[in-house]
Amino acid sequence: MYAIVDIETTGGHASGNGITEIAICLFNGKKVTERYSTLVNPRRDIPVYITALTGINNEMVRKAPLFEDVADDIYHLLNGKIFVAHNVNFDYSFVRHHLLAAGYDLQCNKLCTVRLGRKILPGLPSYGLGKICSNLGIEIESRHRAAGDAEATVKLFSILLQKDTGNHIPVSLKQNSKEQVLPANLPKQDVEVLPNAPGIYYFHDEKGKVIYVGKAKNLKKRVCSHFTGNNPGLQRQEFLRNIYHITHQLCGTELIAFVLEAVEIKRLWPKYNRSLKRFEQAYSLYVFEDQRGYLRLALDKHRKMTGAIYSCNTLTEGRNILLTLIEGFELCPKLCFIQNNIGPCTGLNGDHCACTGHEPVEDYNKKVNAAINELSDALPTFAIRDAGRTDDEHSCLLIEKGKFYGMGFISHYFDVDNLQQLKSHLTPYPGNDYIKGMVAGYASKFPERKVVFA
Repeated sequence: MYAIVDIETTGGHASGNGITEIAICLFNGKKVTERYSTLVNPRRDIPVYITALTGINNEMVRKAPLFEDVADDIYHLLNGKIFVAHNVNFDYSFVRHHLLAAGYDLQCNKLCTVRLGRKILPGLPSYGLGKICSNLGIEIESRHRAAGDAEATVKLFSILLQKDTGNHIPVSLKQNSKEQVLPANLPKQDVEVLPNAPGIYYFHDEKGKVIYVGKAKNLKKRVCSHFTGNNPGLQRQEFLRNIYHITHQLCGTELIAFVLEAVEIKRLWPKYNRSLKRFEQAYSLYVFEDQRGYLRLALDKHRKMTGAIYSCNTLTEGRNILLTLIEGFELCPKLCFIQNNIGPCTGLNGDHCACTGHEPVEDYNKKVNAAINELSDALPTFAIRDAGRTDDEHSCLLIEKGKFYGMGFISHYFDVDNLQQLKSHLTPYPGNDYIKGMVAGYASKFPERKVVFA
């Protein structure tokens, strides 16, 4: 038995909105055996634009029953039935959420007439309820009212049952079928072609724009996990409605997937990604020449495209590195902005320091350049050689002088012993301390996969 359901609500997500009207038609595949319809008091004002769409206003629902007053009737009508709706995850998320709040745990198999329409009646210009019914000659009485839309969905579902020569409906109802949990606009084929391998995946909207990037050790398993559960929150419901297509990239290893995800989020700035978007190095060490010709080291907030000598996440880390250089190369604390008072310089050279002009510019600049070279030489250069996407290749990531250079795939037989030759086989990518930290942590965990360059 099918329970064909339509609801009207005060908004787009169940956790923050109420149901204003619900209609249920019990359908045995040939005829409607029972009908149920009622207005519901949502315990909140109905927005003006909702009233304009549905015609349901605050006065109409003021004396209507609360949802908990009709929850028992609704639960027993739906329990044990196949829950059918146009964009079923929307209606089901609302009904299940409000039933659960009233003490009823609804668990139903679901069928979506949007998804079924795309499969059984391919090629139609639109699969919205109004448009598909118009194309099929189904008249809708009281459009955007629960009873009228539910009756139209019954007629639509009846046509889908008759024309289902490919057995899409029985297949969707099988226990191992993921069909009923997928977003309404997402072709099942997009999920079926995903491999059980490490990679990154992209969710695209109706226009093809990437709205989310994710990483996975197992692409198919991770993508499917997005569609399980019945989270009624606004972000999740909006997110699912906007998924129209999935693409992916194989990465060979989980590490490559982690890094590529970070790179792609920064490049594409997807709407629904929150983490990694704003990760930036906080501070950097810079060198510049002052009006007298002295080279000066300065720790400042990180600025893009400025050629920093060294970048770090904390002021303390940067200050400690600068102090080490000052002590090791007898640099002037005042010229390095460590000492800002007008008193005597506390550097090792005292009154003969560069800040007083007594130390020749050439001599002082040699020390600064030596400090910069020492810092550069102390930063590690190494590669991580690991599994590839196929048996005849390896993945490779390169850290050069403490900075992430890039990554790519090399032949199984390629000797990673020449830095310049290796770089010619890799794709450069923008890096940050997050990526550098991931690669360094991986190298510590798997030292046998690390190739160090002198």
